Amino acid sequence: MSRLSFDYVPSDKTKNIFSTVEKSMGGVINIFKLMGNSPQALEGYMAFSGALAQGTLSPAEREHVALAVAGFNECDYCGSAHAFLGSKQGISSEEIQRNFKGKSSQESIQQLLSFCYKVLENNGHVSDDDLSQIRAAGYNDEKIVEIVATIVINIFTNYFNNVAQTPIDFPKVNRRE
Repeated sequence: MSRLSFDYVPSDKTKNIFSTVEKSMGGVINIFKLMGNSPQALEGYMAFSGALAQGTLSPAEREHVALAVAGFNECDYCGSAHAFLGSKQGISSEEIQRNFKGKSSQESIQQLLSFCYKVLENNGHVSDDDLSQIRAAGYNDEKIVEIVATIVINIFTNYFNNVAQTPIDFPKVNRRE
């Protein structure tokens, strides 16, 4: 049972967004249905997400970040959603479980997730050494900006789903394994 209502009359803007989502995804997932309570929030999320998808971080890198943020923020909905999406990007179930804890078996991804955790733990106050380390791992300033943006959009969805207690409509994953 969700804390937010599925029983609302969608605005025309929300209906249009749902129509676009349905065409691209084959349906409207629960997070979008609940976010549709505010057409402005849904539209903003979709625009931000779409812009990041056109960035320089690979889809797999964005999923690694999303998994780490979901683990950090203890979001079961996002953990399950991004485990599903991450597996579509070739991320193994073992790696997904490591990512929930900010860990990776791949050195470059470990550097990415270590940077993410420093951003999360310190509310964005990272050191010059933290920036030097992420740059040494091959992430330039454009990618660093996108990493921060990816963290932020995932904080939004984590907090949203934690508040709403969005029913999970993906294969449920235990982030605590």
